[in-house]
Amino acid sequence: MPETATAPAPVVLGKNQEPAPGQSPKGRSLWSDAWRDLRRKPLFIISAVLIVLLLAMVFFPGLFTSASPIDADLTKHFQGEPNYGHFFAPDWFGYDGQGRSVWARMVYGARASVTVGVVVTLVVTILGGIVGLVAGYFGGWLDSLLSRVTDIFQGIPFLLGAMVVLTSFAERKVWVVSAALIFLGWTQIARVARGAVITVKQADYVHAAKSLGASTSRIMFRHIVPNALAPVIVIATTALGGYIGAEATLSYLGIGLADPTVSWGIDVSSGKDALRTAPHVLISPAIMVSITVLAFIMLGDAVRNALDPKSR
Repeated sequence: MPETATAPAPVVLGKNQEPAPGQSPKGRSLWSDAWRDLRRKPLFIISAVLIVLLLAMVFFPGLFTSASPIDADLTKHFQGEPNYGHFFAPDWFGYDGQGRSVWARMVYGARASVTVGVVVTLVVTILGGIVGLVAGYFGGWLDSLLSRVTDIFQGIPFLLGAMVVLTSFAERKVWVVSAALIFLGWTQIARVARGAVITVKQADYVHAAKSLGASTSRIMFRHIVPNALAPVIVIATTALGGYIGAEATLSYLGIGLADPTVSWGIDVSSGKDALRTAPHVLISPAIMVSITVLAFIMLGDAVRNALDPKSR
């Protein structure tokens, strides 16, 4: 009597067991793969820890110092030097030319700098993403028009254009500096989003959705946007550190934020005249700017490597 052929038993993977070549665990997506890869990267862990500390300074500065960043005591003019034995004390990094605590201003300065960076990044990502989505999806004359407008704005030097815009305002607060950076900073995101949309809209599942009669809005926001989002997120994460550095540069030049706003760029500018006698007044906020920019660049590199299928 001939034997009856039986179907092979399904393969059941353990909790930590890797799938065999050619097998794909159920529910696995690009984002889950990316998160799984990020958790193993020391670069991501280090940058995430630094960013969490920065956010803690922004929202809970009282946890790091009890001193006020604006209270001045001229009797403490350039008094003291970095005292590493008294952590988080008002005189941990000495005092500036007006007798204000350098450490307190470093802590409270994170709020303005990080706020500008986050606000600018969010707005330029949304604005540039919309421009890139419309240009890449519809193409034709609309693509040509938006691309030429993008070229015009991209041809303006970033910092020089921001300086020209900011000099037209008598009072330069956080929202003014943010608006100037947004006005000139959306072009890179728009170009990246346009390229990603053009690539994704050629995929078979997009053509299938069109054949089934899916509406334009459904195709754009259900199929194209989620699959074109990865390169935009990578660029936005890396650019965030650049916007923080741009705000510090403009404030240093006296064109960005101004007193009584507490900013790292303002402190670097006020400390340049005492570089020989009290170098810590300039070096301390400059180090904070460098660490912040480096943290977001490291985060962007880690996210890029995790979201790039070719790297895996």
